[in-house]
Amino acid sequence: MPLDQEPVDYPGEKEMSFLDHLEELRWHVVRSAFAIVIFMIVAFIFTGWIFDNIIFAPSKPSFPTFQALCRLGEYTGAKDKLCVEQIPFKIQSRFMTGQFTMQFLSAFVIGLILAFPYVFWEIWRFVKPGLHIKERLVTRGAVFWVTFLFTLGILFGYYVLCPMSIWFFSSYTISDVIVNEFDITSYVQTIVALVFGSGLLFQLPVVVYFLTKIGILTPQFMRKYRKHAVVIILILAALITPPDPLSQTIIALPLYILYEVSIFVSAGVLRRKRKQQEAEDRASAAGA
Repeated sequence: MPLDQEPVDYPGEKEMSFLDHLEELRWHVVRSAFAIVIFMIVAFIFTGWIFDNIIFAPSKPSFPTFQALCRLGEYTGAKDKLCVEQIPFKIQSRFMTGQFTMQFLSAFVIGLILAFPYVFWEIWRFVKPGLHIKERLVTRGAVFWVTFLFTLGILFGYYVLCPMSIWFFSSYTISDVIVNEFDITSYVQTIVALVFGSGLLFQLPVVVYFLTKIGILTPQFMRKYRKHAVVIILILAALITPPDPLSQTIIALPLYILYEVSIFVSAGVLRRKRKQQEAEDRASAAGA
């Protein structure tokens, strides 16, 4: 029988009933939730500092992204277009529970982001025993790569998407009579969506890896529809960024690179699957 058709038996491992699996899952969930709560409490304690130096930071011209754009403008001679001197909007709280609710939401999201590596590690500990030997070998480093891509996405969302979006929407106006005064609820929810959504979006190579493993996706399919993917990426970049080519390129380029990396990942998975199949065919022929 081929090696990957046999379950793995390691010393100390034993067959578990359905209820045993549920109990095991429950403790993984409890430990994950505990880690999130710990970081959430820390974030809640330092709410004032977090709002002033992290959440509201992308709305200030002194933010590193705006400073980098300003230096780029000086170097290219386009300082007037790229240098952000002011971001014209005010943040208000129009609901009685607005600030209180946003304090909890921000603390929870920060706790989830900080605890994400541990949470995924707990999930992986639950899933890994059910994998076959070859599956365990080819998925080594899964926790590292998922955490790395998630962190990269969080940084991209915070340092690129957030300041670009705030700059665009605060500067956008259809009449001089209208003053941009954003509610704290809308502001925080937008920041959360951009940052956390970017972290999840950067998991594309990992998703492609597993979809290729189970035979749903192929590199040929991704290459065939590359042009469609580029169009979708450009549309997303145009919707998120201010209406200028430089900003759209800053957003679209990393997303396109992720797509190309995913094609490479998918091709590598199929290559390994073919080699395994050829080795099994040779073993079967020798045994016959």
